[in-house]
Amino acid sequence: MNGLFIGLTTLDLIYLTEHFPHSNEKIVAIDETISVGGPATNAAITFKHFSDQATLLSVIGNHPISQLIYAELNDYSINVFDLNPHHKKPLPTSSIIVNTMTGERAVVSINATKSKAIINNGLSARILQNVDIILVDGHQISTSIMIAKEAQRLKIPVVLDGGSWKPGLSKILPYVNYAICSENFYPPNCLNSLDVFHYLKDIKIPYIAITKGAKPIQYWTKEESGNVEVSKIKAIDTLGAGDIFHGAFCYFILQYNFKDSIIKASQVASIACQYFGTHQWMSKIVNG
Repeated sequence: MNGLFIGLTTLDLIYLTEHFPHSNEKIVAIDETISVGGPATNAAITFKHFSDQATLLSVIGNHPISQLIYAELNDYSINVFDLNPHHKKPLPTSSIIVNTMTGERAVVSINATKSKAIINNGLSARILQNVDIILVDGHQISTSIMIAKEAQRLKIPVVLDGGSWKPGLSKILPYVNYAICSENFYPPNCLNSLDVFHYLKDIKIPYIAITKGAKPIQYWTKEESGNVEVSKIKAIDTLGAGDIFHGAFCYFILQYNFKDSIIKASQVASIACQYFGTHQWMSKIVNG
């Protein structure tokens, strides 16, 4: 199986602390790690852990930080197509504090607004050869639209990681087969989950789910709707749980039905939350 993941790549500086700092407070971290991050990037790493091949379409660029990113992606055997290999500015860097008591995290970062790029039509067709599934995280809108249009023609399913609403997403949604959104995803004029379901159903997206952290996942298809319970765990670190969920979902949906794929992806994300950092869990789950 071969997955294509389009979106944001970041460098994450992650600190584990006993509490979030107060105003003007200096605290000493219990632990720290530096890792590649970003929704599409973490999803690609997760998918590759279970599957044969994962390709990341993102801006990595040509900056000293870029070399760190390339080295780690190489460690995870991720195929990289750099949308702007001559980009000399640093990639977005996220500073993240994880509360060891609750597993909750606080994140300060910027998105891909300073590193937007677009792929040409010829390359988009070539990249889609032998691709089984595509994920877009909304951070490279122009490229995502071009790829999603071609994917529809080729009948390659497209998964949306709807972490939050982003300008331009409305142009991608008509090509989406699976919309997996967080409870913070609010399209225009939507105030609650019911509004979001109606909005996405009106666009004729056939499979929709909304994740709500530790609360049950709501899902809808033309045949059924309902809730999927989330495993009760002692969370160490919830950072990247949604990204990991999406990457695992892309793997499972190629083998199982929608509900079962949600269940299995949720189980993987729950295991990941019991380890510090976004990738340490992978040593505990060998395969799907």
